[in-house]
Amino acid sequence: MRQMIKSTLMAALLASSFMVNAAQEPLDKVVAVVDNSIILESELDRALAAAKQQLAQRNQTIPPDNILRAEVLRQVILKRAQLERVKRLGVTIDEATLNAAVAEIAKQEGTSSLAEFQTRLDARAPGSYAALRRQISDDLSVNRLRQQQVSARIKVSDQDIDNFLNSPQGKSALNSEVHVAHLRVSLPEKASDAQVQAAETLANKLRTDLQTSTDIDAVVKRNQSSSYPVEGADMGWRSTDEMPDELVTKVSALDLNQVTLPIRAADGFHVLKLIERRGNAARSIVQQFKVRHILLRPSEVLSPSDAEQQINQLHKRAATENFADLASTFSNDPGSASNGGDLGWVSPGMMVPQFEEIMRKTPIGQISKPFQTQYGWHILKVEDTRQQDVTDQSRRSKARQILAERQFDQELDNWMREVRAESFVEIKDGTKIN
Repeated sequence: MRQMIKSTLMAALLASSFMVNAAQEPLDKVVAVVDNSIILESELDRALAAAKQQLAQRNQTIPPDNILRAEVLRQVILKRAQLERVKRLGVTIDEATLNAAVAEIAKQEGTSSLAEFQTRLDARAPGSYAALRRQISDDLSVNRLRQQQVSARIKVSDQDIDNFLNSPQGKSALNSEVHVAHLRVSLPEKASDAQVQAAETLANKLRTDLQTSTDIDAVVKRNQSSSYPVEGADMGWRSTDEMPDELVTKVSALDLNQVTLPIRAADGFHVLKLIERRGNAARSIVQQFKVRHILLRPSEVLSPSDAEQQINQLHKRAATENFADLASTFSNDPGSASNGGDLGWVSPGMMVPQFEEIMRKTPIGQISKPFQTQYGWHILKVEDTRQQDVTDQSRRSKARQILAERQFDQELDNWMREVRAESFVEIKDGTKIN
């Protein structure tokens, strides 16, 4: 029951961040203190109302107020603790990105400009527009912080991969055909950060709905959006070798009837439900890239803006200096820095999509412009390409990604527990939380 409530609350808190009528309430009773900030009773009441609404929409039993209130307060405290860490590490969202996100919400509300949107919100309750901007900025910042810090914690050893490949579960996952239900939230080719954020919110709603339903048409109909078209179908049996690597690794990590988290792809967000699995096998011939890179990862001592500034400086130096020497001296990637940033021969699906896209576009012998992924800021150099039978390497790469995917949720939970444990929290109203 608690796990069900927890997932519902996470969705409710995310959804409530984009409620345009969530006006700033007058100062009232302080419910809790988290580090250098406070949580007001009015804020907790809004989150509690959003959670009840989410549960009611899903036809789920609403727990007694004291139980639900305690869980909602726990979630609000956890989010506030993450925001305090965002402040300490200097994770920021630039004005252009924030304005684009707010403009996207304004468009959905039928207003043509931010000024008109602000007037409409503040007419409902003074301060509503400013409160909405703060909420969106907070959500974007927390998401960026999570990706940076949690991804860095995931470790998969060669022995882990060997054990997985030799297990019945590994053999089934990597040599199989899968029967999946597939939903997609479409995005334009050059989507803004605001559009991506809104589409991901919708994809999370689809995921929740698909967990308890096998009627794909009904799920699509309930969640259809004019701004972000939703498509869905029973895909029947598909060989995993015919599917994009980013989808294969997600599906392969599922048990029967489980649903993936939203998967970001070039055309939008995908959500898949594994219905059945059966054995199959095939060879894999791919184009490989011989790549070196330099990574600057934001940390307690290196802010995101400083990382961006330094990677731009290294990009200029790389035009006249030895790339491998620069990587050995400055790269924060422990796996490649000691080898001059050498990543070896890289196959499709081994890297995150942003890295792979830049790698494919960079000519042999050239150095890319600086670019950002969830790990930090990069520049890369493509030294050669080749066609290669990578059946064994591909199996190991997919196994590594499957194991990393399984670790992510656990590492995210561990990271959030640490954030909570390291935060000063004082509950003022006597509510007991775990």
